[in-house]
Amino acid sequence: MMAGGAFQDENKKAVQKLACPVQCGFGCYRPLNWRDTQETIIENTGIPPGNDLEAAIVQILAPGSYTAVLRGNGGGTGIGLVEAYDLNSANTNSQLANISTRGLVQTGNNVMIGGIILGGGTGANEVLVRAIGPSLSQFGIPNALSDPTLGLYDGQGMLIRFNDDWRQNQEAEIQATGIPPANNFESAVFEILPPSNYTAIVAGYNGATGVGLVEVYNLQ
Repeated sequence: MMAGGAFQDENKKAVQKLACPVQCGFGCYRPLNWRDTQETIIENTGIPPGNDLEAAIVQILAPGSYTAVLRGNGGGTGIGLVEAYDLNSANTNSQLANISTRGLVQTGNNVMIGGIILGGGTGANEVLVRAIGPSLSQFGIPNALSDPTLGLYDGQGMLIRFNDDWRQNQEAEIQATGIPPANNFESAVFEILPPSNYTAIVAGYNGATGVGLVEVYNLQ
């Protein structure tokens, strides 16, 4: 599993957690178990992993794009969770502009699930969520998901908006962001959201499976 993110403006302190017994890569660090390195620093964040075999990294990051790679130690496989936390979100001169995850989209409980927590006090956040599939083929990624669907849910599990092909609805709003999906079979949702927890679920149309990418853009 690969997760990417982009910070803009000033340096930002972040923690990357990988919630399963895995090995990860983020910048120049590759911890196996979170207590192996940075144990005190990670504990001081108040959100250390719940299992000693899980991995975590705390790092001050300059503005730019970063990728975290989650894999099973010793070649193990299974369901994993990648998390990125902004540890100094009070610094409004710097913010997480984008976060994305690429992985295998299957059916049932094995669809792709991405979660976000929006801050911002009492303000609202303009957000674009995209589900990418066919476009991945041009980057040499095999078995790309041919027709992704996207559902955005609130913290109570209620559906906010569903989309299959992004031009079906909200076409003008999505075009106006400047980052519409490149393929008409890909999905996107534009929303103005209050601070809360949200979940994006990517599946394949008519039960299709393949490699997909879920992305969340902060348009503020």
